[in-house]
Amino acid sequence: MALRFQPFSPIFNFRSTKRRRTVLARNEVSATSNGYPSSTLTSKQGKPEADIIVIGSGIGGLCSGGLLARYGQDVLVLESHDVAGGAAHSFDIKGYKFDSGPSLFSGFQSRGPQANPLAQVLDALGESIPCANYESWMVYVPEGEFLSRIGPTEFFKDLEKYAGPDSAREWRKLLDAILPISAAAMALPPLSIRGDLGIISTAAARYAPSLLKTFAQMGPQGALGATKLLRPFSEIIDSLGIKDPFIRNWLDLLAFLLAGVKTNGILSAEMVYMFSEWYKPGCTLEYPLQGSGAIVDALVRGLQKFGGRISLKSHVENIVVENGRAVGVKLRGGQFVRAKKAVVSNASMWDTLSLLPPEVVPKSYRDNIKSTPQCESFMHLHLGFDAEGIRDDLGIHHIVVNDWDRGVDADQNVVLISVPSVLSPNLAPPGKHILHAYTPGTEPFEIWEGLDRRSNEYKNLKAERSEVLWRAVEKALGPGFNREKCEVKLVGTPLTHKRFLRRNRGTYGPAILAGKGTFPGHSTPIPQLLCCGDSTFPGIGVPAVAASGAIVANSLVSVAEHSQLLDAVGI
Repeated sequence: MALRFQPFSPIFNFRSTKRRRTVLARNEVSATSNGYPSSTLTSKQGKPEADIIVIGSGIGGLCSGGLLARYGQDVLVLESHDVAGGAAHSFDIKGYKFDSGPSLFSGFQSRGPQANPLAQVLDALGESIPCANYESWMVYVPEGEFLSRIGPTEFFKDLEKYAGPDSAREWRKLLDAILPISAAAMALPPLSIRGDLGIISTAAARYAPSLLKTFAQMGPQGALGATKLLRPFSEIIDSLGIKDPFIRNWLDLLAFLLAGVKTNGILSAEMVYMFSEWYKPGCTLEYPLQGSGAIVDALVRGLQKFGGRISLKSHVENIVVENGRAVGVKLRGGQFVRAKKAVVSNASMWDTLSLLPPEVVPKSYRDNIKSTPQCESFMHLHLGFDAEGIRDDLGIHHIVVNDWDRGVDADQNVVLISVPSVLSPNLAPPGKHILHAYTPGTEPFEIWEGLDRRSNEYKNLKAERSEVLWRAVEKALGPGFNREKCEVKLVGTPLTHKRFLRRNRGTYGPAILAGKGTFPGHSTPIPQLLCCGDSTFPGIGVPAVAASGAIVANSLVSVAEHSQLLDAVGI
């Protein structure tokens, strides 16, 4: 049920944003680079307006917009760039179709109350995504290299072989303690949650019998453990006496890839949820056959199927506030688009703040956002190359850790690699591969800040800081790979991330430590302005942002409408 790990990456192929020259009638469309139509700014009444305006077409914004359209609202999603998807879009260069962001997924086929949040949204929109299934990824760590497999028994074999029997015993001890409380972490369907008191009806009352049954089945030990779900996962590890260095390092790595913080900062609920999905019988990983862009395409289809609109190359310059309420947005070039009911921002908390008139933002809210710690940014490497000389059993995913002692959050220390063409050959020309390697939110923005992207200093720093990616790729692909023979070479930096994703300092997202801070949530001090995305809901990956979009959509409709949707999708 979990769509996990991969952080959002920068966009390399967007053209510069230009002002629209005309405003067309609502039934007139223009084709996007992904093939679906880009709608216009005007409503049925011929005015530039909508019931609800969504700023940004990332996964969170599209989930929110799609569900609101499903609820019958007139929704307009405004996207600054010329293709939808934000950090999750795909792009094509010389026939190579690259993922720009997430590429490690599971849960597309899950159904029912405990399904993955994105799967529940897609189900509500009547969309599905064909996938290839697999169950392992390669790991390169100081202790050696091994094929890490998900499932209840396979990882024990890996541990005994590469880390020793003590590691296997402590892993079993950990699973025995946390799997009984996993039911509590997954007790409520994500689609049932809303951000107001209506949750008493759509979640608590609706699922009270199953909740009571769940807690009864957990027994005293599980019920006691459930009280720790909102505490740092390190507290559970420490209480169990888990001391094996490999296990502690491995858990830190999983936590960091999942949420941008180590075990001392991630909520136990997030880790328990991941464990319940990856270490149960029959679990698999999934990759969309058309790449991660297929997720975006499915969400856009669902949005437009129910009458929602998406307007590309529509850069929001400001959120307009009148009489203390958000009433619309002003686009680059000065055009005003009215929101009759609400504005939803899929931008980060820092970027949303920059869209608001300073005088309407309470000082406490502004100070809280500015003081929220940030994850660092990324280095990226996108490659297109000949498959000749590359081994036939190459896996799709590879994780390289250079030095445990430096910590998984140290810069230039961990590299993630994805080669989707091994499962979906149509993403590359015949006989070719695509590859995306990156450092997962560990690249300091400070060393790039203020550099001129056309300068030799910038180019030299790119070459220097991308070398760790090249070395990791050469380790994963073996001697048959030659960097000089790549047909496509793209290096992305924190400035790339900031520029194309409109991300403050090119950040991965908030680095809020469990027990030491809380996410700001979906509401704001400005009436009729709500937020979704990685700045609102614990966790930075796809499940978290999909859930955040659903919560906002549910909060903007009546409890009756929300309940009807839950009935319609069978949860």
